[in-house]
Amino acid sequence: MGTASMISGDEDSSFINTSRLNIMKYAGDGAVAKALFEYFFYVENDTKHALELATSAQKLTEKDKAQGQGAQDWWWSVQIALTWLRLGQPRTAEKYFRQALLIEPMLITYIGLGKVYVKLDQPLAALDICQKGLEKFPGDVTLLTEMARVQEGLQNMAVSVRHYREVLAQDSSNIEAIACIGMHHFYTDQPEVSLRFYRRLLQMGLYTAELFVNLGLCCFASQQYDMTLVCFQRAFAISSNENIGEIWYNLGHIALGLSDTTWAGQCFRLAIAGDNSHAEAYNNLGVLEARKGRSDLAIAFFQTAASLAPHMFEPFFNQAKIADSVGDLQNSYLIVQKALENYPDHADSKELFAKLKKHFEAL
Repeated sequence: MGTASMISGDEDSSFINTSRLNIMKYAGDGAVAKALFEYFFYVENDTKHALELATSAQKLTEKDKAQGQGAQDWWWSVQIALTWLRLGQPRTAEKYFRQALLIEPMLITYIGLGKVYVKLDQPLAALDICQKGLEKFPGDVTLLTEMARVQEGLQNMAVSVRHYREVLAQDSSNIEAIACIGMHHFYTDQPEVSLRFYRRLLQMGLYTAELFVNLGLCCFASQQYDMTLVCFQRAFAISSNENIGEIWYNLGHIALGLSDTTWAGQCFRLAIAGDNSHAEAYNNLGVLEARKGRSDLAIAFFQTAASLAPHMFEPFFNQAKIADSVGDLQNSYLIVQKALENYPDHADSKELFAKLKKHFEAL
């Protein structure tokens, strides 16, 4: 190892040449080993050497404990678990997190175990470990946020919002909690309430294109039309290549709300120009073309949307609807089943499927 004065003149070179380090030499020095591990793991993103260092350091601490010269360190067990989690081995990571809990219950261990169970698609186990963590660390914001995320993934929005409100009771400036509660109020037809939360984010100094888009949508839904386009103008002014497509797409919905289908079509085309993989924009363009009677062009848009986002049900349903209207019942019957695979509870797809099934049974 060396000081900053020993670094080479090449700015792209690493501060430490990891390939020339004697890992075992530094693993025995606790303070240096921990700093070196964090450099490997967080700066160089060198998971292999980080795991090697952490494993060596843990073996040395276990050896010292066996000789009665020290205690086992929970910190190394957690770091080994984090490296295995990054390497895509959640089961191995779970073993080391559990080992760290037996040595000493720490907040990062409960959070890590929660992430492991989320990665293993075991949301109930993640909620259970977070609840146990809250028993040790009451009111912790990180654990409450993790529980709120899991509940949101389970579509338990009422419980998720309750957890986010608990987060705000502990940390009134938590951006994620404010944004998620605002989103919940917007989708439960309370745009005025949602607007208060997004304005709070603006007052806190958050100045992003996404925030101005949300403000614009809330203003439009709450009939504050004078502010809607102003918010979108601000969003365009600070937009980037990554989000310009989303801004045009949302502005297209404003145009549809004003019944200006020509303007909406232009917005959706600009959304595709900004992001040529925007499946929702292709689908909406297909709907507009279908309303104009251009079935072939509409089907082309729907097929593109379905290929870009196979998880969406709308392109399949729209294709099936057009096929049914032109008399292609067999194709419509096959396509509507794909829509129902993606969204089994979609009422219009179920109605179309039942109608076609009844028709074929009568033949």
